[in-house]
Amino acid sequence: MIKKIQTWSEENLFAAANGPSRRPQVSANLESNIPGLFIVGDLAGAPVIKLAMEQGYNVIEHIAPLPRPSGADDSVLDVIVVGAGAAGLNAALAAVDKGLSCMVLEKEKIANTIENFPEGKWVYAEPDSVPPKGKLWLDGARKEDLIGRWHQIVEENGLDVRTEQPLIQVTREHNLFKLTTPGGSYRCCRIVLATGQRGNPRKLNVPGEDREHVYHRLYSPREYHDEEILVVGGGNSAVEAALTLSEQNRVTLSYRRGEFSRFFKDNSRALDAAVAGGKIRLLLNSNVTHFDEQSAALTVDRGGHKEALNIPVHHAFVLIGSELPVAFLKSLGIKLENEWEGSLLRSVTLGLAALVGLWFAGGETGLVPHTALSTSAWAGAGLALACVAALILYGRSGDRWAWLGLSFLIWYAIYGAKVGQGEEFWPFKNWGYAALSFFDRPWSFWYTVMYTGLMTIFGIQALKRWGLDRKDRFQVWRFVSLLGFQWVFFFVIPEFLFQWAIKYQWLADLSRDPVFAEQTWRSYGIVYAWPLFFYTFFYNPHHIWVVWGVLLTFVVIPIFVLFNGKRYCSWICGCGGLAETFGDRWRHLAPKGKTAIKWEKMNLIVLILATAVTALMLVKDTWGLFGEEADLSIGLYRLVVDVWLIGILPVTLYPFLGGKIWCRYWCPLAKLMDLMSRLYTRLNISRYHIASNDKCIACNECSRNCLVGIDVMSFALKQETLDNGNSSCIGCGICVTVCPMDVLSFTPGPQQQLIPIEPA
Repeated sequence: MIKKIQTWSEENLFAAANGPSRRPQVSANLESNIPGLFIVGDLAGAPVIKLAMEQGYNVIEHIAPLPRPSGADDSVLDVIVVGAGAAGLNAALAAVDKGLSCMVLEKEKIANTIENFPEGKWVYAEPDSVPPKGKLWLDGARKEDLIGRWHQIVEENGLDVRTEQPLIQVTREHNLFKLTTPGGSYRCCRIVLATGQRGNPRKLNVPGEDREHVYHRLYSPREYHDEEILVVGGGNSAVEAALTLSEQNRVTLSYRRGEFSRFFKDNSRALDAAVAGGKIRLLLNSNVTHFDEQSAALTVDRGGHKEALNIPVHHAFVLIGSELPVAFLKSLGIKLENEWEGSLLRSVTLGLAALVGLWFAGGETGLVPHTALSTSAWAGAGLALACVAALILYGRSGDRWAWLGLSFLIWYAIYGAKVGQGEEFWPFKNWGYAALSFFDRPWSFWYTVMYTGLMTIFGIQALKRWGLDRKDRFQVWRFVSLLGFQWVFFFVIPEFLFQWAIKYQWLADLSRDPVFAEQTWRSYGIVYAWPLFFYTFFYNPHHIWVVWGVLLTFVVIPIFVLFNGKRYCSWICGCGGLAETFGDRWRHLAPKGKTAIKWEKMNLIVLILATAVTALMLVKDTWGLFGEEADLSIGLYRLVVDVWLIGILPVTLYPFLGGKIWCRYWCPLAKLMDLMSRLYTRLNISRYHIASNDKCIACNECSRNCLVGIDVMSFALKQETLDNGNSSCIGCGICVTVCPMDVLSFTPGPQQQLIPIEPA
């Protein structure tokens, strides 16, 4: 039975973020969910050799000062490193330098991934701006020279490297680890796992794939002469192998899709030339069904008609990438990112029970006489607390549904009470708003305080993570902008300055205008444009607000979009600001793939609804028509969009689907700017682009960290311009920041010279 290779588009929305870049869960210090077991290198997201070396060095810097566990005698090693690649060797060298007892276990040979490169392949020492850390040598060199230097360093430093020793089992003995290999058992205080994932090639899982002439790596391609060779795959490795092998052989390249989408432009040109010259036979929309001794059977989709082929094959190379060694990691007890374990039913039950408890605690059941100290109130509060505690305990034990249930409870309470006095959601009806109002200030004020506080705390963390730590001025200014707009325009001005301006008559006659004076809440619309600030043009607005609303929405925003695309979402907007700060730590969980992109059409529906409701309200206010319909529509819009789609649902889902749920799927202003930017792009007047050079190494860091789920890497590989004509890019620039090869850069306009973002 042929196992179907799962892609982003074939996964459900909650799991779509996994994609090809799924990783084990690790802390900031690269410690896994198992205390004392650290993960570095490719498994931990270090996409290039230099960064893998840095992780190996840094993890020993963290481990070295830690005390040895009780019960660790002299026979127990301080550290065992599993994997003798760049990260593992540099970790071991650092450990020896720190005076730690250390051993390296390697299932094959030293630097096995690099050893398997084709002969003469050049190994790069990117990124140039980052100096190498540790004692392992790294400079641009042929693979043979690099490996020779590494063997010399291992010998000179007396590293205890034991090759051909695959890890069979890891067990815990009190506070220590016991590792078992074919060569024996070893005990240690801590483990550094540096196995990578390239040694775990993805397979077709078809009959005959285990035959001797079927390979999953390309060794010494120039040794093959005048043979029938089949290459399976559609990435750079497969195409480059086919091109090299076609110089002296008859090559067939089989790819399961109808077009190539993730390889270099130079490879695309070379492949086209080789196919046109008859050097490579290309079979698109084809799948291998089985391998025989001297042939391979394939099916080819010819536009709906499937054709069976049997082609001669002396050697076959299945080069379809590598995959995370899930079984191995699970055997060690390591948890992976975005694992949906636990019980949805149990979480729903506990959540409902907590709300019932709050119903009794609030005294609005009408079932029994109620006072603040009544038995029913205490019992209800106790039930709610018990349910919340249970959700936390289940969550800490690995139940992801429990965390989702707890997140929903928190944000349902916050936004359910914020609706207004007497309008609160069950079970907060008639008491929730008052209970959260303190010091003569309403809950709406304290909500703004909480919102600004969250943005500030997590914004400073994000600023450090993306800006200061990486010396990236672009990200520093972006987070300063977000926090500045939040503090000035979404907190200080509407909650203090504007009210003081009315009270102390700073605005002269305007301060004494009763219509203007009673509409301080409209000051949120100074920066929030319609239809995000939905009430700009109705509820008897002062003419100043109408004029500014028209200018902001239909003049300022269009000009801004012309030069900056949708950067309003990632530089200015308070809604986007919470996503970029509080939601930043979960940005890698943003849904990806075709299904996730299709869901983005929902914000067009919200934009149409916002336009229709606004039109109804204007007709009502101007001519007194459709009054009942207008009131009904504004009530429904407020409930569905202002409460559920802006508040409860997106913030609940931040830790599970990334921070841009509202902005990406429901925000009408984001869709309005998207339509503007797409039009500018089609007219070739947009000044907003992201371009790429030819240095992409397909590490996937750009796609992984995109908050709106764009497959940035596919654009980078093909050196295609990314703009709002082909994506929903919001201009946060994180893809530019995380790229270890400086591939991506913003461009000021079409046909203009690239201006890369340079570090400070």
